[in-house]
Amino acid sequence: MRKKRILLLSEGFGTGHTQAAYSLAVGLKHIAPDVQARVIELGRFLNPTVGPLIFAAYRKTVSTQPKLVGLLYRKKYKKSLHRFTQLALHRIFYTQTSQVVNHLRPDAIVCTHPFPNIVISRLKRSGLHVPLYTLITDYDAHGTWIDDEVSKYLVSADEVRDKLLARGIESDRIVVTGLPVHPKFWSRQTQQEAQTSLGLKTMPTVMFMGGGWGLSINEEALQYIAEWREHVQFLFCMGSNSKTIQRMKQDPLFQHPNIHVYGYTHDIPLMMDASDLLVTKPGGMTCTEGMIKGIPMLFYSPIPGQEEENCDYFIDHGYGEMLTSHETLIAWFKRLQNDLSDVRITRQQREFPTQLLEKCPRDVLELINNQMFG
Repeated sequence: MRKKRILLLSEGFGTGHTQAAYSLAVGLKHIAPDVQARVIELGRFLNPTVGPLIFAAYRKTVSTQPKLVGLLYRKKYKKSLHRFTQLALHRIFYTQTSQVVNHLRPDAIVCTHPFPNIVISRLKRSGLHVPLYTLITDYDAHGTWIDDEVSKYLVSADEVRDKLLARGIESDRIVVTGLPVHPKFWSRQTQQEAQTSLGLKTMPTVMFMGGGWGLSINEEALQYIAEWREHVQFLFCMGSNSKTIQRMKQDPLFQHPNIHVYGYTHDIPLMMDASDLLVTKPGGMTCTEGMIKGIPMLFYSPIPGQEEENCDYFIDHGYGEMLTSHETLIAWFKRLQNDLSDVRITRQQREFPTQLLEKCPRDVLELINNQMFG
């Protein structure tokens, strides 16, 4: 009998959607080595010249006009894309999708971004007979995710399930799987082991993240943070923000043994193990990884829309708080100096059991098995 084939489709609008797809693919292979899981950023794959230009334009819009992004998010919150818009999206950007699907012959398709979800739904209305599982990668349920052709919605939390139910989605089409995280996050090193592995000192450590696009904390805040470098060790994860990386490495203020500046790295799980506090933008995937590691979080500059909803979820559940001013940082830096043992004890009490971390890939495998043999 041939191996199960799972096609995971994403898009490059931000890094979280594709990160979720890869994490699920690796998780599936980890628990079922006979599964073939293929991840494709569909627009970039079909349009390797035009795709990156569109994603770059989106990134610039998010950076320079976040209020506009939020306005559009809220305006279309309860609506799926109009059928004419779906047709235009398909004709302009995704005309070869059916050929990709026919060539790969998947047993199931998992979409981690609304655009491929819309395209596959349209193909299903035209006769494609492949189960479509829609993995919503945030802690909200925007209308663009929703389509009658979706076989199952895979959601991060009960709150997202409730939002789908309120939109009229049948309960048997919703599975609370949690968001998939890479198996590297399934285990945890002690803090001392992690700090030693990374060549760090054994001292209070704060990690800064801004997602794959890089840290976007303003220059004044960075200068203020660096003033604490004698008392707190800092890990700045800058992603693809090469300009800021270069500027920080040339600035004498950041040339200190307790300040470490990183570009894109695969050591995020280890860095979280080594740190006492995570300062981050509230992307769905990063916050989920932080929650799993039990690390307290401070959230800054949420993109209006889904990141605001993510922020609300994690604050409401006690996993973090908003970074509203320098005073918030002062309070935390002092806490790490004076009450470090209490911070670490609280964190140890929040460790996730491994069976919960495996839930998403196991649920997907069960759905596919039921579909194939039910």
